[in-house]
Amino acid sequence: MRPDQLGDFRVPSDARIHPDGVRAAFVVTQMDLDEDRYIRRIWMWDGDEARQLTSGGMDTLPRWSPDGSRLVFLRKGSNDEDRPQVAILRLDGGEATVITEFELGATEIVWSPDGSRIAVVASEWTEEWKDLDTDERGRAPRRITRLGYRFESRGWIHDKRSHIWLVDVDGEQDAVCLTPGDFNEAQIVWSPDGETIAFVSERHDQRGVDPGSQIWSVPTGGGDAVALTGVGTWGQPSYDRSGSLYALGTNDRWTYPGIAPLQRLDADGSWSQVTTIDRNLVTFAPALSPGGPQWLDDGSALSTLEDSGRVRIVKIIPDGEVEDFIGGDRLVTGISPRRDGSAAVFTATSTTDPGEVWRWENGEERRLTTLNDEFRETTTLAEAQRFVIDHDGVEVEGWVYLPDGDGKVPLLFNIHGGPATQYGYGFFDEFQVYAGAGYGVVAINPRGASGYGSDFVRAVIGAWHEEMPPDLVDLLAAPDIAAEQFPRLDLDRMGIMGGSYGGFATVRVTAEDQRYKSAVAERGLYVWTSFAGTSDIGGFFDGMYLRRGATRDELWAASPLRHADAITTPMLVLHSETDWRCPIEQGEQLFALLQNNGVESEMLRFPGESHELTRGGKPKHRVERFEAVLEWHARYLG
Repeated sequence: MRPDQLGDFRVPSDARIHPDGVRAAFVVTQMDLDEDRYIRRIWMWDGDEARQLTSGGMDTLPRWSPDGSRLVFLRKGSNDEDRPQVAILRLDGGEATVITEFELGATEIVWSPDGSRIAVVASEWTEEWKDLDTDERGRAPRRITRLGYRFESRGWIHDKRSHIWLVDVDGEQDAVCLTPGDFNEAQIVWSPDGETIAFVSERHDQRGVDPGSQIWSVPTGGGDAVALTGVGTWGQPSYDRSGSLYALGTNDRWTYPGIAPLQRLDADGSWSQVTTIDRNLVTFAPALSPGGPQWLDDGSALSTLEDSGRVRIVKIIPDGEVEDFIGGDRLVTGISPRRDGSAAVFTATSTTDPGEVWRWENGEERRLTTLNDEFRETTTLAEAQRFVIDHDGVEVEGWVYLPDGDGKVPLLFNIHGGPATQYGYGFFDEFQVYAGAGYGVVAINPRGASGYGSDFVRAVIGAWHEEMPPDLVDLLAAPDIAAEQFPRLDLDRMGIMGGSYGGFATVRVTAEDQRYKSAVAERGLYVWTSFAGTSDIGGFFDGMYLRRGATRDELWAASPLRHADAITTPMLVLHSETDWRCPIEQGEQLFALLQNNGVESEMLRFPGESHELTRGGKPKHRVERFEAVLEWHARYLG
């Protein structure tokens, strides 16, 4: 695979089964490299074949009406200043009709149980900003009164609020805001009787300084929102068919990274833990939709579950036991079942497949789409080969991707972000491009990764100030153990790279192991002391991974830059200029130190891009990034 093939494959997502239990709507995303944009359209499997249903350039979030006669979705125009609006398409014919005009657009849509209204999450300007024109909003000084004033990929957020609105489907009434005020709402869900909407919101006094969210509810007939949980780590509210409310989380706001169990709201207002499995039902990446519990008529639920490099589907029975349902060496990225559980549609990806839509029925799987048949037939894709690091009392999983041939190849060690994410059995364009360029790719899930239980993901908590924290032990061992099992990997020609936590770890590894001939440190956290004041999560992220109330000395002790004087490996520092998660000052400090120490180094800055450059950045920037990475490693590895 080559960088210029990023536009050759298509990614399906958000498959939703029709109320008839047969048809399904889903989103298909493809990059247009010539126009430098993403094209997202809604497709439908009609029972016989899959076909494109909408023609907009940015159509997302397909949702069937309860009677199945209409499909609601979000449509965004082709101009950069356009915002997503609610559109409705009747299946008996005609064009889609846009029914809202939210100035800042909509982000969520959910049908009411009777099909007469749609609950929408949409943003509006705060009082100070709403009457200003675009030029004045860009000119006016910003008075900031609390942390949490900007957010990764969303930009400034102190000047706007996201609220729940009720939209009349037939347009007979104006949209009504259910949750006015100084807070933001998300993850909305209707109760089966249509009288209540549950949602997630951060409303505690220390928001921005401390983490924490709550489950709330608001009457659809109007009234004040009511908190249903304490301040904790809460998300993914859902109602079962009988009207019982469930959510993932706990009342401990400091449990991240960790396992969020499924809990049920009881009649007395308390919450009862339902699941005890030591795995998460949702993931940070890939995005899952639908993710979390999908309730069936018998009181059970189907759910995604992150496990050892895979995302599979399990069935949660009413007593909380978890049974295997759909597995395999792949990532299932969402499932939508028939109400009786006899059939479901789901999207899935494997290491050599960007994704297809599948149907499960009575124990049998059937592929419904051929979105990537041509791509797979015309592109040589490397298979992932698993290996294990068995040391230090733990087993650490890893994978090797080798290019065609029998000869020695340069070893390119990739480190994932998070660190509470996982590599595994999904299609990853990075690994395919690097293998296509002739590198033997090595990737592992070191301690701190998700998918292996609470003890594993929390093994790094409070340890990064140590000279040899557990994740570093795993990372330092990876290339040698991989080369023992895959002798084509050339330990005399090793490169290393990673983004976010992977950038953090790249600096730590190259400071300890000078054998690497090239390195790319991307969008990393390198200096905790400044990160605490400049990152959108800087107010509390150190309290999750280091220690609440850590001193300046403790922050510096855990910073990769403290060790960076030992680096001799030529390093490309790659960063996005509007990255609010790991602001570009982090990369600037690393680059300045390398330059002052005489280390061969360059900095590559991407204007207008965020922390999500490699996943959702402009297509041309994604190609240019690949070309720069390949050129850098080729300079030193051949």
